[in-house]
Amino acid sequence: MARADLPRLDLLRSFAVAARTLSFTRAGEELALTQSAVSRQIQQMEEGLGVALFERRHRALALTAAGETMYRAVQDCLERLRDATASVRAVTRARQVAVTTTPGFASLWLIPRLARFSADHPLVDVRVSATNDLLNLERAGIDVAVRFCATAQGMGRPLFEETVLPVCAPRLLLDPARPLRRPADLVHHTLLVMEGHHGMAPMEDWAPWLQVMGLAGIRGTNQLRFSNYNDAVAAALAGQGVAIGRLPLAAALLHAGQLVAPFERSGHSQRGYFVAAGPQAGGNPDAQDFIAWLHAEAQRPL
Repeated sequence: MARADLPRLDLLRSFAVAARTLSFTRAGEELALTQSAVSRQIQQMEEGLGVALFERRHRALALTAAGETMYRAVQDCLERLRDATASVRAVTRARQVAVTTTPGFASLWLIPRLARFSADHPLVDVRVSATNDLLNLERAGIDVAVRFCATAQGMGRPLFEETVLPVCAPRLLLDPARPLRRPADLVHHTLLVMEGHHGMAPMEDWAPWLQVMGLAGIRGTNQLRFSNYNDAVAAALAGQGVAIGRLPLAAALLHAGQLVAPFERSGHSQRGYFVAAGPQAGGNPDAQDFIAWLHAEAQRPL
């Protein structure tokens, strides 16, 4: 059918509303048009078809036989168009992966690497929820969770275990009044410590390394406490004290020389990162790709 044989879409829309309401006035109110504008559009459509669509009665409208036929056809087409639009929008929305993890993992490990995932999956949006709260994956609509927990209580498939050792800004090593030659020298420095959350005891982030070194009772000259690990790292970068370096989260900063490890010996924290898939991830191939990418990145050298 030639393009000119079809009524314009705006005329069809006005006709559908007028046929449903049987009133040019109510159709105008619904379409944000005047009654006369709707009447003119219906007249244009009738002239183009060469047939009357409405019987104009006194203060009333009725569809003609041709109008009834046209109304059914227009309604069917509009319904198909609405269904197709909803389907296309649903597919578009599905091209996303919702991820939850801790602020430290998001800031120090995940976000610096995300550009590589986006380069290989340019049509996929990644939504990161960085929180220390354990979100309900189904209720929050989360596809992938990267959990930090004790290795004995792993929540999902292991990503990597954590090792720890003290880290600080390079300039702290240049202070002759407060050397950092041996672990006991930490008593002369500010310790950057994570506040307890989810049952985490004070100094728990330092405890594994201090136990390995036989320094369980050390506290430093004072402590700065943080609720998020990335804030503790930011304070270390600013030279405000010595933090416990969680590897591999802090590995890139050590590799770049932004942080240094004054003591070589590290300890296992008996904690690690685990990848768990939410209930909706099974039907989301992009979420499956993201999980595979996380594990590939965990094996990738710096």
